[in-house]
Amino acid sequence: MGTMSYAEGDVRTIEAEGNPARFARGWHCLGLADRFKDGKPHQIKVFGSELVVFADTKGELNVLDAYCRHMGGNLAHGTVKGDSIACPFHDWRWGGNGKCTDIPYARRVPPLARTRSWSTLERNGQLFVWHDPQGNPPPAHVTIPDIEGHGSPEWTPWQWNSVLVEGSHCRELVDNVVDMAHFFYVHFNTPRSFKNVFEGHIASQSMSFTPRKDKRTLDFGDDSVTQSDASYFGPAYMIDEFHADIGADEPLEAVLINCHYPVTSNSFVLQYGIIVKKMAGMSDEQAAALAKGFGDGTIATFEQDIVIWKNKTKIDNPLLCEEDGPVYQLRRWYEQFYVDVEDVSEDMIRRFEFEIDTSRAAAIWEKEMEDNLAAER
Repeated sequence: MGTMSYAEGDVRTIEAEGNPARFARGWHCLGLADRFKDGKPHQIKVFGSELVVFADTKGELNVLDAYCRHMGGNLAHGTVKGDSIACPFHDWRWGGNGKCTDIPYARRVPPLARTRSWSTLERNGQLFVWHDPQGNPPPAHVTIPDIEGHGSPEWTPWQWNSVLVEGSHCRELVDNVVDMAHFFYVHFNTPRSFKNVFEGHIASQSMSFTPRKDKRTLDFGDDSVTQSDASYFGPAYMIDEFHADIGADEPLEAVLINCHYPVTSNSFVLQYGIIVKKMAGMSDEQAAALAKGFGDGTIATFEQDIVIWKNKTKIDNPLLCEEDGPVYQLRRWYEQFYVDVEDVSEDMIRRFEFEIDTSRAAAIWEKEMEDNLAAER
């Protein structure tokens, strides 16, 4: 029996260009701000380079290129002295604005003694650095919003985790914004509604879901319904607000941060944090345990994603059905951060809305779950 042959053009082929050589324009979270305020310099591998983070005497965080412009010493191996970072090689001192403030053994500081200083932002207890290949300052309207619950005694502190993801570009993570079906097959949840809105520098996902009956990461009961409203503010920072009906007098409220920064064109650091609102009658210890449970569940969720990313191939021309959502539109929105600001086109930033009818998928999945449970009995 002979093998079947196909004429040219009958078979869909995968198209994939190399990852972008440049890194996204926008605010990138480097982690919780307090971790950098211990009086020591901290080295960060990001944007294909090395940066150093240090706090001055006022507690304000500064970010400079890591390597001294004198003879190339690593400032992250140096010492914070007053409001400056001192190089371990020859003790040249650099202020947060990038200017050399002192050379102890020299009569004067060369007038051109300057290194690169990065624009920073502290918000929600986190440190952000602005990246723009063109060197433009951050526009006032492109910022990170305040999270209302952060810092309130009614909410827990951040449960924070990070992981280096190698062999993948950041776009793999951002694609999740529109990927309704993977929440069932990868994350053990059944979407009941799913909508996307893209406008300007913000991409949003609104979803309600219930846990799968046969498998689940967090168990709030078979009848629990969770509402998730998530938005990327720029290319790398998502705020996700959860409201979970768990059968109590009030819903469980939590905020998840999903953020990342690129290390190279083919690797990134994924970070995620959780705060939870304390429910009536809940002690600080109980709230912290609940937040930890959320955090552990989030770790498991992202580990599920990472396995997929590490074993899939890059694809620029995905073959889609209607229920796959606006993948191409999301990628067009995302492209705005990889071109010069003068080349940002209207179709990258104009408002776009798309809502998926999840009723058929949910019915199919309910039947699959019932069959799985029946097979286990």
